[in-house]
Amino acid sequence: MPVIAASGVRAVRMGEQSVASTHGPSGATYVESVLPLGDYPRTMIDWLRRWAAEVPERVFLADRGEDGAWRKVTFAQALARARSIAQYLLDRKLSAERPVVILSGNSVEHGLIALGAMMAGVPFAPVSPAYSLVSKDHAKLRHIFSLLTPGLVFAADGRPFEAALRSVMNDDIGLVVARQPVGGLASDSFEAMTATVATDAVDAADAAVDPDQPAKFLFTSGSTGMPKAVINTQRMMTCNQLMILSAMAFLADEPPVLVDWLPWNHTAGGNHNFGIALSNGGTLYIDDGAPTPGGIDKTVRNLTEIAPTMYFNVPKGYEMLTEHLGRNAALRERFFSKLKLMQYAGASLAKHVWDALETHAIATTGEKVLIVTGYGSTETAPFAFTTTWPVNQPGEVGLPAPALKIKLVPNAEKLEVRLKGPSITPGYWRQPDKTAECFDEEGYYMIGDALRFVDPADVSKGFMFDGRVTEDFKLSTGTWVNMAGVRGSIVSAFAPYVRDVVLTGLDRNHIGALLFLDVDATLRLAPEVPVADEKHLAHHPAVRLHFQDRLDALARKSTGSSNLVARVIILDRPPSIDAHEITDKGSINQRAVMQTRAKLVEDLYTDPAPLHVLVANRKG
Repeated sequence: MPVIAASGVRAVRMGEQSVASTHGPSGATYVESVLPLGDYPRTMIDWLRRWAAEVPERVFLADRGEDGAWRKVTFAQALARARSIAQYLLDRKLSAERPVVILSGNSVEHGLIALGAMMAGVPFAPVSPAYSLVSKDHAKLRHIFSLLTPGLVFAADGRPFEAALRSVMNDDIGLVVARQPVGGLASDSFEAMTATVATDAVDAADAAVDPDQPAKFLFTSGSTGMPKAVINTQRMMTCNQLMILSAMAFLADEPPVLVDWLPWNHTAGGNHNFGIALSNGGTLYIDDGAPTPGGIDKTVRNLTEIAPTMYFNVPKGYEMLTEHLGRNAALRERFFSKLKLMQYAGASLAKHVWDALETHAIATTGEKVLIVTGYGSTETAPFAFTTTWPVNQPGEVGLPAPALKIKLVPNAEKLEVRLKGPSITPGYWRQPDKTAECFDEEGYYMIGDALRFVDPADVSKGFMFDGRVTEDFKLSTGTWVNMAGVRGSIVSAFAPYVRDVVLTGLDRNHIGALLFLDVDATLRLAPEVPVADEKHLAHHPAVRLHFQDRLDALARKSTGSSNLVARVIILDRPPSIDAHEITDKGSINQRAVMQTRAKLVEDLYTDPAPLHVLVANRKG
């Protein structure tokens, strides 16, 4: 297998990738890896048993306790506690019809319950804490409970979840808390779960697990904003880990060490990263930080103590981290000391952030660290595509994993990508209509995205992400607007002050945009504005003047109506989770924003333009 060590990049053993393509009679192109995937375990618990036998004292999971010290659980301890939890779940006669719902975020307890549930053959569903703690009406949480009919709920700290629990609990649902039980709601303690004496019934249940039955449910929002329960099977998760290993061959060379905050109610954190530690006998330090002003200091503290061998984050997280890397020598030394690879996902990594990461790596170690990205979704477990080579342009997603078959279907001016293989979900729990909508006549999952060839003459060069096939639109002139391209140009032009963008213009005369502020960055333009006063900030003269300059500069680069952003509005209130404007992942629901802010959309096309609308000036 090749070792990446070119152009001053730290040597790291990456896997080979090789694909072949054929053309179908309907105009579709089929692409698949020519490399075998190999054998994978029946369940994720097989890996837990292996490492508990081979390296029983190695730390598997760790998180910060209430005293700030690391709470550590070895592989042997994890196996023993998972067995007790499995017995507890079996005693309660839980099943796919009455699964476990986990309301709180990443923690040692969360991880152990997940393992115990998989051992017992009882599906579990990690739910975004935002549905309980941010939402005011708990509508999405009630929808989830109605869909799943859970038999048990876990919350690490009961009291913060009290309002949410009271809105969904009934006498048929058990409750377990690790701390702070809720008055008036009967509950067991987490200690009681782990004190349960495991019997042979646990081993029998584990042996009876069907790798193609639901193992967990992960929620993703549709166009209406109401979550769908994506079925995740053991086969999806175990084969996906072998797919990851086929690309990141270095994982077999030494136990990986992760310092990771990505939430386990998302597939990236809960499947990809948790699975990497479990399947490769590694250690996962649960980062209690986040890419927020209040969370980044915790991440810095953790990364100053623990040196990761690989690191995952979203672009905003890397952006905030680079600011600390630039002024914290101890952080730089520790972070880069053992690091073999950095991966990002969720959005494109801005060039100034990419350059900063490489600059800090070179200054600290004398060489770059490989930066890669990939492509996948909750329905693909998630690993589907990745690069195994250094890339020099945003949006490059690489080649498909072994055992995945890719179908590229012409759709308007794009190539719609569809996927088939053992890591693809069988569908959505108790929503057969939604399942039927997402698979074509050949059984390929229709993810709704478009890809394009890096080099149409050489498929081995991989693919570029080309946006959503349903997002592009035509202006009233019949001119097509590439949603992903224009949105990316706006985010880049207004960086770091814009968090997200909603484009308008379908059947209109020009492109308009609604801009969601990155409040923390924008406060630098008007530091006298109170932190919580987003309305004042959006209308501040200094902010508007700066945004006008950025808009004019962007307009001067445009080549015509297909990419000229003619008018924008700086939004003065954040997206609402209850109005379905934002998912718990932080992604924007374009349709919901335009519906709830219809008056502002009309303002973008009113003549003369209202005062709160910024109008582009292309004259220098």
